[in-house]
Amino acid sequence: MTAIYPFLLVGLGGAMGAMARYAAALGMAKVWSQPFPLATMLINIVGSVLMGMVMGALARFTQAWGETARLFVAVGILGGFTTFSSFSLETIVLIERGELLLAGAYVLLSVVICLIGLYLGLLVTRGGLA
Repeated sequence: MTAIYPFLLVGLGGAMGAMARYAAALGMAKVWSQPFPLATMLINIVGSVLMGMVMGALARFTQAWGETARLFVAVGILGGFTTFSSFSLETIVLIERGELLLAGAYVLLSVVICLIGLYLGLLVTRGGLA
């Protein structure tokens, strides 16, 4: 693989995944108008299920072109659709390796630190920390 090729695979797949996410959110908005973020939750669930299926199929059936498919589909399309699927995959890999404490720390720290980070970003841009 040339140096630029993986970036093109991920970029093209990521654009497709982001467009699919936007389309799914628009479609969901037509049938769900409640304050609970159901569209995001469903996108994360679907993306996680698809990530499991893709990675399982790649490991089982596609040795010859597995890396190309992984970059385009898993990192690109599903990464653009929802990074939660990557988070879920990394957590399960840690669990499967028997790294339960590390998996728990990863989940807890990711959620807590990301929420704090987002809140701090909002405070800064809203002038709350000036």
